[in-house]
Amino acid sequence: MTKAFWLAGAALCLFSGPAMAQGAQPAASAQQGVLVFEPAFFADFQPDTALDMVRRLPGFNFDEGDSGTRGLAGTAGNVLIDGARPSTKSDSLDEILERISATGVARIELIRGSQPGIDMQGQSVVANVILIRTVTTERVLEGDLYLLPDGGASPGFSARYSRREGDDQVEGAIVGYWDRTEGGGEGFRRRYSPAGTLIQDADLILSDLSRNLQATGAVQRRIGGGLLRVNGLLNWSSEDSGQDLLIRSGTGANSFNEEQETEVEGELGLNWTRDLDARTSLELTGLQRYSSEDYTGVSASSGGSSNFASDTTTGESVGRAILRFRPSDGWAVETGGELAYNFLDTASAYAENGIPVPLPSSTIKVEELRGEVFGQMTWRPGPTLTIEGGLRVEVSQISQSGDSDLSKSFVYPKPRLQATWTPRAGHQFRFRVEREVGQLDFGDFTASADIDLGEVEGGNPDLEPQKSNLVEAVYEHRFWGEGALEVTLRHTRVEDVVDVIPLTGGFDGVGNIGDGTDNSLGLSLTLPTDAFGIAGGSLRMSGNWSSSEVVDPVTGEKRSFQGDLAFGCDVSFDQNLRGGRWAWGFEHDCNTYDGQTFRVREVRTAYFEPEMWAYVQWKPRRDLTLRAELGNASDRTRGNDRDIYSGPRDTAPLALRESRRLASGPWVTLQVRQTF
Repeated sequence: MTKAFWLAGAALCLFSGPAMAQGAQPAASAQQGVLVFEPAFFADFQPDTALDMVRRLPGFNFDEGDSGTRGLAGTAGNVLIDGARPSTKSDSLDEILERISATGVARIELIRGSQPGIDMQGQSVVANVILIRTVTTERVLEGDLYLLPDGGASPGFSARYSRREGDDQVEGAIVGYWDRTEGGGEGFRRRYSPAGTLIQDADLILSDLSRNLQATGAVQRRIGGGLLRVNGLLNWSSEDSGQDLLIRSGTGANSFNEEQETEVEGELGLNWTRDLDARTSLELTGLQRYSSEDYTGVSASSGGSSNFASDTTTGESVGRAILRFRPSDGWAVETGGELAYNFLDTASAYAENGIPVPLPSSTIKVEELRGEVFGQMTWRPGPTLTIEGGLRVEVSQISQSGDSDLSKSFVYPKPRLQATWTPRAGHQFRFRVEREVGQLDFGDFTASADIDLGEVEGGNPDLEPQKSNLVEAVYEHRFWGEGALEVTLRHTRVEDVVDVIPLTGGFDGVGNIGDGTDNSLGLSLTLPTDAFGIAGGSLRMSGNWSSSEVVDPVTGEKRSFQGDLAFGCDVSFDQNLRGGRWAWGFEHDCNTYDGQTFRVREVRTAYFEPEMWAYVQWKPRRDLTLRAELGNASDRTRGNDRDIYSGPRDTAPLALRESRRLASGPWVTLQVRQTF
C-alpha cells in the first residue's frame, strides 16, 4: 500500500503535462537553474524569521551542515547569506537564520545545480538569503514552557538583538533551557532463552535532564577595502541521565545507572572578503574552537558495580583562503587552500567492583595536521546546460601518543564533476560523479562506554578513512507554482568501510572491514493543496529506499551497513488561515526505524514506532506570535531488540534474546515571541 501510494504520487506529477508547468511560478531564470522568491511569495504565511522562509521554500530540504567534521571544507549547510557561508561551526545554521528577521530579507534565491560565481559548498541545491540594505533594528524576546506528561514543566528562553545598515551589522543572542527530554520514560526489559522462553522480566525507568546556556555575537564592518565579519560563541551544557532496572520475575539483580556529562565550548571566527577588481575577489577565513568535557558513568547492583570516567579536551585551528575569478558570465574559476590543526586529549578509566580494568587506548592524545588545495571551474555553454568540475587534494598526518604511539600520513585526491541540464521550464536533470573521503572520528581512537547496556568499547589507533565513489542522478519537476517533485538515484562503492571489529582483551572497537556498496532511491514531493480546494495548504511527502552490502568481519557473510535503514518516509502538512494570522500543521514519520547494529557478540535492532508532531500558531499582531506544539502525539514506543551470543557470533551459540521498550508520553510546548 505504501509503495503504491508513492508510485501514484510520482506518476501524478511526471505525467501531469504542460498544464502543471504553466502554473504560476516564482520570479525565476528557470533556464539557468535559479528561482527567485520575493517577500510577496511568503506574505500569506507571515514568517517571523529567515529560517521560517527557508523552510517554506517548495521542494527544498534544509540542511544545517555537519559541525562535527574537522576543517571548513564539507561542513557547510545548504544555505548562504548574501552569497557567503557563515564563518562559524559551533553556532548552528538554523540559529543564525532564526536571528535574521523576515522583514530584513530582500529575497531568497534557490540555486539548483551549479552557478558561476556562487560557492555551492559541494551541494546540488543551495538557498541564498539576500538581506535588505536599509537600516533595520530588531529586538526579540522568546519564552518557552515544556509541559511534561508527569505534570512537570521545563522552561526555556532567548533574547536576540540585531542591527543592519548596508554592510554594517551587529548581532547578539543569549539562549538557555532546562529540559527533560524524550530520553526519559518507563517500560520494560525482557529476556528470553534461544527457544523463546521468558527467563527475566524487569521494569525499566529512565530519567534525563539537560541544561544549556549559550551566548553568541557578531560584528560586520568595512575594513581594509573589504568586508570583515567577526563572530564569537560561548556555550555551557550539562546532562544528567539515569536508569533503574527492577526485576519482576526470573533471576537477576536490580541495577541503578547514573551518567553525568558537562561540556564548555568556545569559538572565534573571522571572515574577510574583498573585490580585487570587477571580476576577481578574495576571501580569507579563520576559525578557532576549544572544548572541555567531563563524563562519569556509574552502574551498581547487588552483584557488583562498575565505573567509567573520562576527561576530554578538543581544539581546532583553521585558516582558509579562496580566490575567485569570473572572466565572463558563463565562466567562473575558483582556487584556494585550507590548513587545519586539530587535537583530542583524553584520559579514561574503567573499574569493576573497585578493581581497575585495563582498556585499549584509554589514555591518548590524537593530533592532526591537515592541508587541502582545491580548484573548481564552472562553465555554462548555453542557457540550458551548466557543467562544474573540481579537484581537491587532501594531505594529512595523524599522530597518537599515550597508550599507543603511532603516526600515519594520508594523501587523497577528491575529483568532482556535475552537470545540470534544464531542457525547459519546470524540468531539470542533475548528474554528479564524485570521489568522497570521510574523516576519522577521533573518538574511535579512545575507549568509551555504554553504561545503560553494560558495554565498554576499546579504542583502536589503527584506522583508515572511509572512501567512496559516488554516482548520482536527480530529476526535478516544478509545477503549480509551489509544487515540486524530485527523484534521486544514487550508487556508491565504498572502500575501507568503518564498522565494529574485535580488539585484544575481548573488547569491541571501531575498525575497517573491507569494501561494500550502497544503492538508494529517494522521492520528494511538495503539493500545494489549493488545487484540491484546501486554500493556503502545503503537503510534503518524502521516501527513501536503501540497499547496502558489506562482508561481516565476524561471520564472513554479506550483510547491510551498520544502521542502514531499508525504507524511511515522512509526511507533513501546513496550512495558513486568515492571511497567516492563524496556522496549523503536523508531521508524521510513517516508518519504524529498524536499522541494525552488528557487534562481535551481538546483533542489535533499533525499534521506533512512528512519531507524530502537531502545532497551532496565532499572530494577533505582526510583532507577536503565540504557538503551541504537541510533541510525540502518537505516544510512540521506542527501544531495541538484542541477540546476545556467549562469544563471537561465528563460533558461539546464541545465549539469550533481549527486548527493551520505553514510552515517554506526549508533551506540550507553549511559546511566546515578541518583537520590539
